[in-house]
Amino acid sequence: MLCQNCGKNEATTHVKRIINGEAAETHLCSQCAAALGYNSVFSGFGLNLGNIFSGFFGDIPVSKLSNKVIRCEKCGSTFEDIARSGMVGCADCYKTFYDKLLPSLQRIHGKTDHQGKFPQGASEEVKKAHKVTELKAELNKAIDEQNFERAAQIRDELREMEEQQ
Repeated sequence: MLCQNCGKNEATTHVKRIINGEAAETHLCSQCAAALGYNSVFSGFGLNLGNIFSGFFGDIPVSKLSNKVIRCEKCGSTFEDIARSGMVGCADCYKTFYDKLLPSLQRIHGKTDHQGKFPQGASEEVKKAHKVTELKAELNKAIDEQNFERAAQIRDELREMEEQQ
């Protein structure tokens, strides 16, 4: 879709306004969006997300972490670029900088284990491993609460699952 302002460039910014119950959408290219003041969702709040997220990555430049600067093969970003801006360049950056991003992502999100439902394509082995993890946590909770009858039931269920494997 082309920019509705200049009609030349691809629209990358989509603005939806509701005035008196009437919705109006505008599709703009990045240059027109900047010229019209749609730079960032958070502009005007005195809030710079790049500065906020860069605090999670620390002030250590990549050059101090290794002798050679590693760049993402797809977008060319360095870890220093990600730490400075607070934004990952592309999906491949997660693979390239996995070891350096993981501690920060754990601090931001709290958990790194799967929570919730599994997709239909998930293997039975993955589902069973998750079930074993859940049962072990439930067993520890039952023991802590001194609910030994429930702990024995969970123990038996875990043994049965191990025998099936």
